[in-house]
Amino acid sequence: MSFKAVGTAVTRTLWTPPLARSPKVNRLSTTCRVLTASEQGGEQNVLSCSADSDGQNGDVHFSGEPLHRCKTGEKKRAKEPAGAPGVKKRTFTSTAAPVNQTSYLWARYNDTKRLVHDLIPPGACNLLNSSTIYANNEVALAEVDIYGFDYDYTLAMYSNALNVMIYNKARSFLIEHFKYPEGLRKYDYIPNFTVRGLHYDIQKGLLMKIDAFHYIQPGTVYRGLTPVSDNEVLQLFGGTYHVPLQQDSGFYGKGPKVKQFMDIFSIPEMTLLASANDFFITNGIEYDPVHLFKDISEAIGMVHLKGYMYKWVMEDLDKFILRGEETDAVLHRLVSHGKKMFLITNSPFSFVDKGMTYMVGKNWRDFFDVVIVQADKPHFFTDCIKPFRRLDGNGDLKWEKINSLDKGQIYKQGNLFDFLRLTGWRGSRVLYFGDHLYSDLADLMLRHGWRTAAIVPELEPETKVVSTDRYTVSLTWLQALTGLMERLQTHRDPESKLVFEEWQNEREELKVMTKNVFNPQFGSIFRTCHNPTYFSRRLSRFSDVYMASVSCLLNYDLDYTFYPRRTPLQHEAPLWMDQLCTGCMKTPYLEEMSHIR
Repeated sequence: MSFKAVGTAVTRTLWTPPLARSPKVNRLSTTCRVLTASEQGGEQNVLSCSADSDGQNGDVHFSGEPLHRCKTGEKKRAKEPAGAPGVKKRTFTSTAAPVNQTSYLWARYNDTKRLVHDLIPPGACNLLNSSTIYANNEVALAEVDIYGFDYDYTLAMYSNALNVMIYNKARSFLIEHFKYPEGLRKYDYIPNFTVRGLHYDIQKGLLMKIDAFHYIQPGTVYRGLTPVSDNEVLQLFGGTYHVPLQQDSGFYGKGPKVKQFMDIFSIPEMTLLASANDFFITNGIEYDPVHLFKDISEAIGMVHLKGYMYKWVMEDLDKFILRGEETDAVLHRLVSHGKKMFLITNSPFSFVDKGMTYMVGKNWRDFFDVVIVQADKPHFFTDCIKPFRRLDGNGDLKWEKINSLDKGQIYKQGNLFDFLRLTGWRGSRVLYFGDHLYSDLADLMLRHGWRTAAIVPELEPETKVVSTDRYTVSLTWLQALTGLMERLQTHRDPESKLVFEEWQNEREELKVMTKNVFNPQFGSIFRTCHNPTYFSRRLSRFSDVYMASVSCLLNYDLDYTFYPRRTPLQHEAPLWMDQLCTGCMKTPYLEEMSHIR
């Protein structure tokens, strides 16, 4: 049975007319029973539903036996007396008023819960596929002639070992360069403590997750390594979970009081912030959170600017670079189909050359029509000041003026306006891939009309979580319970309020559980319970398509068109048939490309 059928059945069960209606109004009641195989011409048992108008409450109840949707066009059968031969029948509709409100509410609760568990097919989400490309906007690859790429976490994917190295080196800078206490060295890197897309309140020293409507998600605020209670959060933010726009992060995630961490490289920075805050608080040492934030930001920057990260990767490519053969396969495929390609990265040439040679081979530059290093994004996309400079084979700068961008050459700095003028690559003919929503994609989509593709490695582990039976059942029941509470909230007598209090407590427990399965501290990077996260909203705004890695391209031919799902708005009914998520659909060439994985 499809998820649409499940949703329809649950909705039918939850519906109840307002109590204020006159009892004289003719209300719809539904009688449901299971027909035997003999009545269905040898088919499996099928639920038969008949509508009549003698019900008093308009309630729809279902048996605990296997439930199935009525066949299209099946004639409604006349009501038969209980115990009729050849019929397995259990009727829950009653013309009598419920004995009391508490019994009535719990009967509705039990019917709904039974329905949820009975109608979810076993392994309902096992078809979710992390190699899918997801569309926020319609994109026809047949119209794309030019493919552009960032390098770090786009063409080159790194292992978690790199986060440990960045954390350790930045911690050493804090102690040795900024003279922080030696005791900080006891704080080792904590894998998976943070997630990408979190906000950090610089003045309060709080790490937190904010949703698309600028509200803090309760239970996701941390001071150091310790969670902050919801009551304290409300006190700190003036009695609300809302973070005003003027305090929130700006367009590039850097506000005056709050910063959003959108870069995958920011994972060790957030972890170090949490560890350093915890050190000072635990030891009762007075400190200024603003100074701490600035010092850690500088220490993390020194790891990159002084070349430590580049050195580590170049010295042990096998340890740090992942899935290089997939990058090689993508580039070969695009070139074989006559596509033009370019590379724009903030990394230096020596680092890129070493990594690309490892993944693709010594002739990697032959794949690209233009290669630009140390581009200084996002300023590369917004400023028109820095000119291009050419590098020779040794990486030394040349002095001549650049009048064309030639294949086989390496260019440094520059700006997008000169890039567009010299190449003529404009509009939807260009599809650019990057992992940073602000630095890589935002300006290209909003100002220049390029197609954009976000690389989101977190899709892979989160898809595995969503595919589990535990998560599927818990989330479906959470939604059904929420709908039940919404529809029965007109019951406001004291007994009903006690029932609703129990339901609300269960709902809160389900919300915590469905958060913690992704990350115990901060949950999914895409959801704050029912709302999208701030990160998720930016993802849908700045990327036409998104995927776990560039290798997902291998699952589609280059004439493929990606269509976004028409998800119903709040005032719309989910009447169309494309509501199954894109990830449940089999990608066209997954089996053929399986050897790449």
